[in-house]
Amino acid sequence: MEYKRTLITAALPYANGPVHIGHLAGVYVPADIYARYLRLKGQQVLFVCGSDEHGVPVTIRARKEGITTQQVVDRYHGIIKQAFADFGISFDIYSRTTSAVHHQFASDYFRKLYDEGKFVEQTTEQFYDPETGHFLTDRNIRGECPHCHNLGAYGDQCEKCGSTLSPEELINPYNAETGNPLVKKPTSHWYLPLDQYQQWLEHWILDEHKEWRPNVYGQCKSWLDGGLRPRAVTRDLDWGIPVPVEGAEGKVLYVWFDAPIGYISNTKELCDAQPDKYGTWQMWWKDQATRLIHFIGKDNIVFHCIVFPAMLKADGSYILPDNVPSNEFLNLEGDKISTSRNWAVWLNEYLDDFPGKQDVLRYVLTANAPETKDNDFTWADFQARNNNELVAIYGNFINRALVLTGKYFDGKVPAQGVLTDYDRQTIDEFCNVKGELEKLLNDFRFRDAQKEAMNLARIGNKYLADTEPWKLAKTDMPRTATILNLSLQIAANLAIAFEPFLPFSSAKLRDMLGLEAFSWENLGSTGLLTEGHSLGEVSLLFEKIDDAPVQAQLDRLARIKAENEAEAKAEALKNWQPVPVKTPTTIDDFDKVDIRVGTVMECGPVKKSDRLLLFRIDDGMGGRTILSGIAQSYPDPSVLVGKQVLFVANFPPRKMMGLESQGMILSAVDADGKLVVTTVTSPVRNGAQVG
Repeated sequence: MEYKRTLITAALPYANGPVHIGHLAGVYVPADIYARYLRLKGQQVLFVCGSDEHGVPVTIRARKEGITTQQVVDRYHGIIKQAFADFGISFDIYSRTTSAVHHQFASDYFRKLYDEGKFVEQTTEQFYDPETGHFLTDRNIRGECPHCHNLGAYGDQCEKCGSTLSPEELINPYNAETGNPLVKKPTSHWYLPLDQYQQWLEHWILDEHKEWRPNVYGQCKSWLDGGLRPRAVTRDLDWGIPVPVEGAEGKVLYVWFDAPIGYISNTKELCDAQPDKYGTWQMWWKDQATRLIHFIGKDNIVFHCIVFPAMLKADGSYILPDNVPSNEFLNLEGDKISTSRNWAVWLNEYLDDFPGKQDVLRYVLTANAPETKDNDFTWADFQARNNNELVAIYGNFINRALVLTGKYFDGKVPAQGVLTDYDRQTIDEFCNVKGELEKLLNDFRFRDAQKEAMNLARIGNKYLADTEPWKLAKTDMPRTATILNLSLQIAANLAIAFEPFLPFSSAKLRDMLGLEAFSWENLGSTGLLTEGHSLGEVSLLFEKIDDAPVQAQLDRLARIKAENEAEAKAEALKNWQPVPVKTPTTIDDFDKVDIRVGTVMECGPVKKSDRLLLFRIDDGMGGRTILSGIAQSYPDPSVLVGKQVLFVANFPPRKMMGLESQGMILSAVDADGKLVVTTVTSPVRNGAQVG
């Protein structure tokens, strides 16, 4: 259908810490690109977001810091809001879920569904800390993993073996914050019966929205195939929106129910404050002529494609999302971004280290956008894309076109004379960019769209390199004028094409070109700058980034990695418990095992195996080869060369990976689960028997 307007939402960031590059790449830059693009096209757009400020993590942080929960969310709401503003994320409103408007709206939303009988009430037993008097969420429960016996597994997942868990599966569960043992206690809550919406969701998603990204469609199908179950919309907590039902003291709206309603309440807050500019909030949320687009990360797919639509359907008066262009995750230097491990690039810290380079980061994150699979941010790539693309291609073309115009035509747009076939070919090429850009942006393929915008700069660079106006100026000034006129038209087109992606640079380029305003419809025009138009002051659009600041970032990450490894090892040692002693045996059984001392002469990986290491041992008896499955514990096996180790000498030879292993290297399991080869600290003759 034909839509009159577009409502764009970006996932509400949790106010428990600052935002990092993973957030920016996954949600906010793509959403901003789309909003800016539609505005350039003259469409009616509303771009809504705000801080998600309820839930347990903020209460835990408040207790750790000895401040109120409100102080925690106030601090991070301010930091997050400023970071978004610094990076040009052009929200029409950025509000918060602790606002009075949101509290009232979310409360009324719950009460309407409650009065209409859209919830079911259930009593279940949940884990409870008698000492603190709190029920706990899965993530705040820890215990021993039933699969790998990691003592610090969470109630929803063991991060050591990767198993998905429930708190009931943990051995000896305890409060992750206090260490207190837990008990089960009955509690009553209201649930949204998602199972009642199963058939409708299957038709709405699987039949009517096959155009959604494969990662979104696939995850929804997986959930639907598994069968939906009722989901609690309330919980026992003293921080949040109180459940507006008599007898529900001590219960609040579950944060997953409360947060998406923030999109609506934030819209209401804006529209009520500026009705002449934005109209009514109902126009944006209840008029079928409004198109709703959710920008999220993959961890929010289920909530925005299944749960929130079911909430909207339960009310019955709201529009539903037309598309949910979710991204996968961005890693950092090959490792998963982790706020708890400080393995991240924080936006506020980035601007301290690279002031004025917001667009460089926007460009690199879009170029590496994890649109269909997880992708990686590296500082080497950051530097290379800035120097080899923004500086050497885009910036170089702009600088040459404007500097040459200043040199030969006193900074005024020269006349466009007779066009050659090559001129017309170049015009055709850059005019075609608009159609391709629109197609890619409409399909939410922002990475390819930015690449297409950069192709326009490549066209300009090639045109200048091929025509060489600096040489022609000596003999043919009219031809030089035509070349520079077309070059300046390309430059003006670049300001339009890159505005959704690089708003700060586009604004700077407009100033240099003396352009006040333009629209998307102007893209592809050869008459954006008229003859005699005065250009502004020329400066470099982008600057080269040297090795030193990049190395400083790598050094910082190396320090963080070392600190994390030391902390993890200390935690593992603190929780380590010895494996139970094996079945009792006798000295006669032990005497059958011949353990000897030998020196490692060579040690390296085995081809086509990620598990085995090959040892060449001087055993004092002519030497032997032993294969050992400890490669994961020794990424650099050369550290074992020259060490004296213990090995079993009388095991029969065994073929592995086409090689013969003549014994077994003795190793012990460390507290962090790694195998450590048993070595001899004082020199012993090779072949000496251990007894």
